[in-house]
Amino acid sequence: MKTYPLQSITIEEAMDLQFKAVDCITKEFPGHEILTRGDLGVVPGLNKPVMTMKAEKAIAGIFDAESSILVRGAGTGAIRYALFAVMKAGETLLVHTAPIYSTTQTTIEMLGIRTVRADFNDLDDIRRVCAAHPEIKAALVQYTRQNIEDSYDMETVIRAIKGCLDIPVVTDDNYAVMKVHKNGSQCGADLACFSAFKLQGPEGIGCIVGRKEYIDILVKHHYSGGCQTQGHEALEVLRGLVYAPVSLAVQAKVNDRLLARLTSGELPGIRQAFLANAQSKVLLVEFEEPVAEQILAEAEKLGAAPNPVGAESKYEIVPMFYRVSGTFRASDAGIGKRMIRINPMRSGDDTVIRILKEAMERVGICS
Repeated sequence: MKTYPLQSITIEEAMDLQFKAVDCITKEFPGHEILTRGDLGVVPGLNKPVMTMKAEKAIAGIFDAESSILVRGAGTGAIRYALFAVMKAGETLLVHTAPIYSTTQTTIEMLGIRTVRADFNDLDDIRRVCAAHPEIKAALVQYTRQNIEDSYDMETVIRAIKGCLDIPVVTDDNYAVMKVHKNGSQCGADLACFSAFKLQGPEGIGCIVGRKEYIDILVKHHYSGGCQTQGHEALEVLRGLVYAPVSLAVQAKVNDRLLARLTSGELPGIRQAFLANAQSKVLLVEFEEPVAEQILAEAEKLGAAPNPVGAESKYEIVPMFYRVSGTFRASDAGIGKRMIRINPMRSGDDTVIRILKEAMERVGICS
């Protein structure tokens, strides 16, 4: 099986991104404000906390965008709001020919959007579908892989779509932002969406960055006091964006070490191991025997997290041993019985190998 994982930034590049984030923060906040918990409520004339407004300006700067907005509902909420900003009920959305991420499918159904599919791995198919469906009003491109075999390049896909149709493109940057060299908007998308919770930020806050004309639509409709991201939450988002890049780059380096060790045959009983964006960039381990469920049960007893909280949230420090993603299982019904995914989170490769080896010994496939 061949996979095409996204290219992670190096630790040095992650350091530069951390420094850029701090620099953008200093341009919006006097020093004493960043040491506070922020303000609350809907400030007259602004209709949101002052600190939230400043944080959104800093976030736009981090991603070289015209504007940004923090919303409730994490990454799902961000995608939902973004599609609302660029489409109307009954209009047609271009998506990839792959199982749509479950919460995104719910959003499509909630908004009454129709879909047309093109294979994003095939630029000619994108052009053919766009020519055959001039009714398409927007496109949604998921940054990470929906199928194991996906190999498309985000920037190339966006360019191909916009070369055919003058439509807005929304990207789902979850599991990719701050791990790769460019986010969706830097690749040419009109709006890029992600969860702050996946970047060491607070629970339930999503972020949209991109073109001001669409962000302004959301600001106009996002007027309720209860919808506002409060000042303390916005500052927590910023702190997460500062600490996430280096942490994620270290995680990527550990993944590389794990791949090298497992493909060298260090643990017998493993058929293959490879890196894939499923949805986070993780290590996929396929066993010789259908023992995935037993391995997961034993790994939890040995200290591995059995499930995600926010998929790389601030709470997830121990390695996660988990079933392969729903989109991957949808493409191969038997894959869940023989394969698991491992995310080292904040652990080192020795910890992951120890837990995996002991779990395999307990189910009798490694001695």
